[in-house]
Amino acid sequence: MVRLTAYAKHFGLNDPPFGITPDTSFFFSFGSHLEAFNTLLVAAKNGEGFIKITGEVGTGKTLLCRQFLKTLGEEFVTAYIPNPFLEPRTLLLAIADDLGVPQKKSVDEHAVLKAINTRLLEYAQSGKKVLLCIDEAQALPIETLEAIRLLSNLETEKRKLLQIVLFGQPELDRHLARTEIRQLAQRISFHYRLRPLSWDESSFYIHHRLRVAGFSQLRLLTRSAMFVLWLGSGGIPRMLNILANKAMMLAFGEGKRIVGVKHVWAAIQDTEATPLFKYANRLFQIVSVSAIAALAYALISKS
Repeated sequence: MVRLTAYAKHFGLNDPPFGITPDTSFFFSFGSHLEAFNTLLVAAKNGEGFIKITGEVGTGKTLLCRQFLKTLGEEFVTAYIPNPFLEPRTLLLAIADDLGVPQKKSVDEHAVLKAINTRLLEYAQSGKKVLLCIDEAQALPIETLEAIRLLSNLETEKRKLLQIVLFGQPELDRHLARTEIRQLAQRISFHYRLRPLSWDESSFYIHHRLRVAGFSQLRLLTRSAMFVLWLGSGGIPRMLNILANKAMMLAFGEGKRIVGVKHVWAAIQDTEATPLFKYANRLFQIVSVSAIAALAYALISKS
């Protein structure tokens, strides 16, 4: 705790800016994240039955999901399943619990589905919309996806009783392409794919998180360092956070208030998950940090 306080004080921060735990106060409403967020809001308010959001690991799906749920008005009742690797009956019990439906653990799948339907009708009669968000949906077993399809059948003559949003990695698309669950895939009316951040978006992203954390100076990273950070992260928000945090710690250790290319490059060398990791040590033996900085600056100047 003392080290964190010293670290924050050194850079003039109120909070750590680059944690990897999804924190809605840092939500980045820009680029594809803003487009996905708006897609979710429009689909939810239009009462669409099925919505799907996909993206690679670390692109911010969970944070988007939490921000979306946080933004919904009082007319919505929500249920959230963060870990859906469950058999159909267990998933239905989890949904029932979130919706406040009392159930015995020994009850069968049909009885749980019937109880959920009764509760959904009660919400509909009171003017409420019910929305279910399932995170990490690529982990759903095929038989559980079929149970979700049955949930999507619940409706009145005028509208669906339950809206379902699936958040998952690209593997989710491959699951939904399977013949045995094609009926579910056909019901998805809105779909959006989160993409990695561009160079400009990554710069805005880093600046945004620093400002939220209380940073008030003109800059923390040199432009060359920011460019190398973007290359090293592949534009993936989680990797941007990890590398930026490590680079700041290295600068802090040297008593520096500006993060340079050497700090970012050292962070890349220390992080196996980065796209550049397998090349970093070999390249570092051949090319100096100053040469890397010069190359980054030249590339920035042309962009």
